[in-house]
Amino acid sequence: VSTCPVCGNLDTSSPCHLCANPARNPKQICIVQDVADLWALERAGVFTGVYHVLGGVLSALDGIGPEQLCIDSLIKRIEQNEAQEIIFALPSTLEGQTTTHYLANRLKVFPDIHLSALSKGVPLGGELDYLDDGTLQMAFTTRQNV
Repeated sequence: VSTCPVCGNLDTSSPCHLCANPARNPKQICIVQDVADLWALERAGVFTGVYHVLGGVLSALDGIGPEQLCIDSLIKRIEQNEAQEIIFALPSTLEGQTTTHYLANRLKVFPDIHLSALSKGVPLGGELDYLDDGTLQMAFTTRQNV
């Protein structure tokens, strides 16, 4: 098992079977914190693009800056593959949101790329009285038309 030189996934082949799959859309890149997040999305079967594993999120307290993350390789992939959409699938933590904001600012040099993030709020099957204030606030501010 080794790390895929393209996306950062762990696999027995190089590039990994996801990157080598011609049925996947290379113009849609989903950014995840780690391999566990990549496989959670794969288990759900909802994404047919390609992934990019950052290897963490920005954290001043833990001494993790942009240099410790796989950001330069992401920029190169975007340039080479002419990506059309970048999907941020990072944690809904302060560090995850800081990383999303940082990357969105870095990616402003690609004006034709659509930037999106996973929705946040009430989980499927969730009951309101068990949710924290931050989740309820996010659910209200990002509500959708019915």
